[in-house]
Amino acid sequence: MKRLSLFVIALLSFASCCESSRYASRADAIAAQMRDPSSKYVVVACHRGDWRNWPENSIPAIESVIAMGADIVEIDVHMTADSVLVLCHDADVKRTTNFSRVYRDQKDKSAKVCDLTLAEIKSLSLQRQHRAAAIDTLRMPTLREALLCTKDRICVNVDKGYDYYDAVLALTEELGVTDQVLIKGKKSIETVAANEAGHPHNMMYMPIVDIQKENGQKLLDSYMTQQVVPLAYEVCWQNNDDGAFPEACRRIREQGSKIWVNTIWGSLCGGNGNDDDAAYQCKDPGEVYQQYLDNGVSMIQTDRPELLIGWLSKKGRHCLPRR
Repeated sequence: MKRLSLFVIALLSFASCCESSRYASRADAIAAQMRDPSSKYVVVACHRGDWRNWPENSIPAIESVIAMGADIVEIDVHMTADSVLVLCHDADVKRTTNFSRVYRDQKDKSAKVCDLTLAEIKSLSLQRQHRAAAIDTLRMPTLREALLCTKDRICVNVDKGYDYYDAVLALTEELGVTDQVLIKGKKSIETVAANEAGHPHNMMYMPIVDIQKENGQKLLDSYMTQQVVPLAYEVCWQNNDDGAFPEACRRIREQGSKIWVNTIWGSLCGGNGNDDDAAYQCKDPGEVYQQYLDNGVSMIQTDRPELLIGWLSKKGRHCLPRR
């Protein structure tokens, strides 16, 4: 079987978990677990960092989830007018910065990242989304600044990054973090393979399959029929009515790949009763999260990392084994 170069991640568990001295970094330790098909370790990915306490996609938001013991921080990138990649989820900066206040007298000023220079973006302050009036003195980081922060400490999922693949890869190679960075997407096997063939060393890539949509099912089927075995699939589904999720998990497990799910929103994991907020409201978070472990999921992207890590640790599923 062919193996498509893919997602491999990194990090050490917290507190009671000890990293073996055979690993040069936390990234190396977790990557070994990700490559091990028999590993029971569950990787926790944090959506835009700790956005509940810091502005999303900011350096403190990243530092916070590292301190929590998370394995991956998911960040979003866009490119400025002067070709610098910065951390921003939206195509414009209105929601995440004080742009509207700074340029209130310039109604025709574009807020799109692609229309602003790095200097203009750095002149803006980040703001916290759950308190619309709260402005921080923090500035939007560049991807370089973020990767220097995360290097060897936590792995990175560069979301919205595939359109900038060459630029992201050049930066990860320069900083020596290529094996710690994941990019994922819905591209065909042929497109991904052709893109990777142009580089001697590539970041990890994971296909996203929305199993209740025609294109997502076709993409999953193409991997199965062509016998291409990625390290993991990101599986998305909207409801649990048709049994599509457990069936997809069965096929993926039999193929030998890992399974990533997103519990950040119910629309990505079968409905609102299956997400982080539902787990938060339960006396036992396992009422929500156990179903994923039962289906063989070993990577979970969450908006409540402390809750998930705490529950997984109690179950012995977030502690790296001694070697």
